[in-house]
Amino acid sequence: MGRDGLVRRLREIVGDRYVLADPADVVVYEADALPLTGALPDVVVLPGSAEEVAAVVRAAADGGVPVIPRGAGTGLAGGAVPEGGGVLVVLTRLDRILSIDPRARLADVEAGVVNADLNAAARPYGLTFAPDPGSQAASTVGGNIATNAGGPHCLAYGVTTHHVLAAQVVLADGSVVWVGGAASDAPGYDLRGVLVGSEGTLGIVTRALVRLVRLPEGARTLLAIFDGVEPASRAVSDIIASGVVPAALEMLDALTLRIVEDFVHAGYPADAGAVLLVEVEGVADVLDRLADRIRALCARHGARQIRTAATEEERALLWKGRKEAFGALGRVRRGVYLADVTVPRHRLPEMMRRVAEIAARTGVPIANFFHAGDGNLHPNLLYDPRDPAAAAAVARAGEEIVRAGLELGGTITGEHGVGLDKREQMRWMFTDADLEAMRRLRRAWDPHGRLNPGKVVPQ
Repeated sequence: MGRDGLVRRLREIVGDRYVLADPADVVVYEADALPLTGALPDVVVLPGSAEEVAAVVRAAADGGVPVIPRGAGTGLAGGAVPEGGGVLVVLTRLDRILSIDPRARLADVEAGVVNADLNAAARPYGLTFAPDPGSQAASTVGGNIATNAGGPHCLAYGVTTHHVLAAQVVLADGSVVWVGGAASDAPGYDLRGVLVGSEGTLGIVTRALVRLVRLPEGARTLLAIFDGVEPASRAVSDIIASGVVPAALEMLDALTLRIVEDFVHAGYPADAGAVLLVEVEGVADVLDRLADRIRALCARHGARQIRTAATEEERALLWKGRKEAFGALGRVRRGVYLADVTVPRHRLPEMMRRVAEIAARTGVPIANFFHAGDGNLHPNLLYDPRDPAAAAAVARAGEEIVRAGLELGGTITGEHGVGLDKREQMRWMFTDADLEAMRRLRRAWDPHGRLNPGKVVPQ
């Protein structure tokens, strides 16, 4: 079946308006939120049901072409872009919240449901879906599952895999299966655990049964202001070592603070070297004691001021600054490469020194904001993508940051995934035998290698 025949068949499946084949229409799908382009898809399809997804996958299999699943396109690893053409399956039309069971604290949702929409629907029941990536106003549950997304509150609540009980999946041959289940300890292999974080290389998630958690009775949000990143990093280690596990523990450095405050007006001190944004949640009568312990630990490490949000509006504004930090950087540079590397918490001071040294040596401005509580760093490398020399410097600096994280006992990615961006860096972390085991697992699910080829595992 040639391309024209495939396009005709796809239009029969989903309707003319949901098939894009003109280069001017498909060009917007050659990249995700990472400043890295792959190749133009041959055709973009927007199915409206799991049955249509399955039919699209069967048509692509008959045509011998690859299938690349995509949600809202907010990914930061190039995981949802084609490397060499193929059928791009966009799942945003699968956007129904099928049910919310407040007694069981479960939601049955399609893959295209936006995080923020699910939380809005769960809030009247006093519930929420805990994974909260920075793009949650646009990101989808299916994308969360594909990348095992985290977010600021994963320190206390865990990442996506801790909140997905079961998933409906379209396999490479177009068959539709369920993995996992509502039972907390189902017998057999944990196929759900294998699927979460597999970035669309094992199957296409079309629906999920997800766990909801209770909204906290109360919360305290603190802003601890430091003269530098290193004392703030030491405070992070002491907070966790003390036995206090905040709901969120975020850090923003001096460059980020100036840029964000100019854009959001969140009330951040523009003259600080770093701040910690710390949130504790729980029963109201213990919150003040937890907040007092955090204040004391921050003061021990030289915090010059520790503020507590006095109103819900002030709390929301502090979080708005953190959530919109990435977007704010775009006001000062055309290009931002958002790195993602994790180190043990006690190595944070050393890692931040290494990042500063890399910035000085390469001449690349680096703005840092990250999930300090679990050691998940997000150095943001600022550059002009029209300048080839600047782009090359960013590539070198990004690789140096990842290698530094590995040398300090960390990993090449904390939450963004591997995709195209870090595929070759998997060799830095895993042996040839490790990678071959991953390839065999992938072949068991997708013998012909047609699902999101070229991603995650080096070829």
